[in-house]
Amino acid sequence: MKTDVRECSVARTLELVGSKWTLLVVRELFLGSRRFEEIVRFTGGPRDILTDRLRSLEAHGLVTRVQYEQRPPRFEYHLTELGRSLGPIIAAMREFGDRHLAGEDGPPLRFEHSCGAEFHPVLACKACGEVVRSGEVEIAAAVS
Repeated sequence: MKTDVRECSVARTLELVGSKWTLLVVRELFLGSRRFEEIVRFTGGPRDILTDRLRSLEAHGLVTRVQYEQRPPRFEYHLTELGRSLGPIIAAMREFGDRHLAGEDGPPLRFEHSCGAEFHPVLACKACGEVVRSGEVEIAAAVS
């Protein structure tokens, strides 16, 4: 039985950052955790897996490692510009979880935009600025 697997950028992105621990590392870097011990503490992830994820993120140019102590050598982790471009993905996942999966106490964290209002991300068209609603986007042409 032949299948027509759709080539897409979603699949390519998932190959790079699609594991739970990878996305939680990225979340922590966005939230200001820089040191390995902080990342371990706030993700609850196994040290060996988090080490592997950080190395992979660094190898793919999403994270850079900066030494902050000589002896013993210790490093901080920072998102690169490429890594920071994952921000909308993390924000959309947080918004989904806050809206649909939060417990009775509500979302665990509250975010504010620099204008002072509570921050809720939306998807908007880059060309016209309009908020995109379900059903308003379709495939224009398949790339062959």
